[in-house]
Amino acid sequence: MSEGLIIKTMLVGRGVLFMGVFAYKQSAESMIKAWKGGNYHFGYNAISRVGEFSDRERGPAVVVVPGWGSGKKLGFFVDEVMMSLKKAGFEVLDTVKGARPNAPREDVYRVANQISKYGARYVVAVGGGSTIDATKAAIVLSSLPSDNIEDYFGVGKVAEKVKAMEGEMRFPTMLAIQTAAGSAAHLTKYANVTDPLSNQKKLIIDDTIVPPYAIFDYRTLLEAPSELLLDGALDGVSHCLEVAIGAVDKPFFEKVMDIAEVGISLIVDALSKITKDAEDKSAIEELCLGTDLGGYSIMVGGTNYAHLFSFSLVGKLSHGRACAIVNPYALVFFAPAIEKPLRMLGEIFHKIGYIKADIDSLYGKELGMTVASGMLDFLRDIGYPVTLGDVGVDENDKARILSAAKDTQLWSKLDQAPISLIARGVNGQVDRGRTESNIDKYIGSLIDAAITGDFSRIKLYGE
Repeated sequence: MSEGLIIKTMLVGRGVLFMGVFAYKQSAESMIKAWKGGNYHFGYNAISRVGEFSDRERGPAVVVVPGWGSGKKLGFFVDEVMMSLKKAGFEVLDTVKGARPNAPREDVYRVANQISKYGARYVVAVGGGSTIDATKAAIVLSSLPSDNIEDYFGVGKVAEKVKAMEGEMRFPTMLAIQTAAGSAAHLTKYANVTDPLSNQKKLIIDDTIVPPYAIFDYRTLLEAPSELLLDGALDGVSHCLEVAIGAVDKPFFEKVMDIAEVGISLIVDALSKITKDAEDKSAIEELCLGTDLGGYSIMVGGTNYAHLFSFSLVGKLSHGRACAIVNPYALVFFAPAIEKPLRMLGEIFHKIGYIKADIDSLYGKELGMTVASGMLDFLRDIGYPVTLGDVGVDENDKARILSAAKDTQLWSKLDQAPISLIARGVNGQVDRGRTESNIDKYIGSLIDAAITGDFSRIKLYGE
């Protein structure tokens, strides 16, 4: 663990009293402010600062995209945003309903059409990750020549098309107002979009689509359903964890380890409180800070298998829940290559009572299985399923995951894994046949393990 970031705890049965949470919160706030500067306002009552992002050079006309909503207070917050915008001198041209869960592509096209209709120079999205992602993608569609969303999936495709236009266009300025903790969509370069016919999610990854301005008012979570809070929390854990394990031997490894340790610790502590009281204001603050650090993580590095799997399971379970189930099994597969992240994570779960073994004496797959087992016990205690079979994932879903893993638009998830299954020839070119064979063999065995809960089904790389 990094010096200065050790949790001091007192174990009370299966629970834990975190004596160092205040220090973690301070560390998280410092990290986020250093990262985003004055372009991001967060905390309780942050919505009152909407007018500070008026960006008058782009004109005062604005289109507002409110989400479909899950908490009782969302309508009130949208009204508060509208009042703040008008007070700052904006003319609200229209409100356009945001996206349904997982940002279906038809919602993206609908929002893009309205942005184009008004020629909006300023767009304000008020909602969770789906509405913010859909608005990011809609701004791309409304601004660039191609109206086929497929042209933008993958890494850097938007920037390529912007460059080809030789500076002839500028995106509308976007203000992302987050209302749910988890995705950190308000802070990042990612936009998830789903094809509802195939139940397959794809991803735009591009620095060009990072919202210039963002707000997260923690009041929006105070009446949110506990299930939404839990799913979002575990999405945040996944961001921190997947980036940390994928960063081994990379220049930014120590940086993401610090982010992950603070983020995961805050989220785990928040979960222990939220499961007892979903409106614990201190726990909500920890959750929001921790999941924002998850967003910071995925701007430094990238996610891998748990996110890849979740993209093909949108018809069966939520994104955060899918990632939470898959990650322990993925840790076992990656174990020989990720000793330091495993020990960091194992220490956190040891301190809260879910790992009893002396992890300092464990290595390789045994270390991976011990940490994974502790994580699964934690999931059980918060009422989560612990296998994909528990939620009805079957052979058809396995085939869908394997097919998606072979789609080059999603190969960033293979590239960002600590063990890459992408095979290359002596000339450095990708050997597609060998890569697909690796996917069938190793990811196939990992899916089998996650469906059945049997770690022995996992084939380690090279076996």
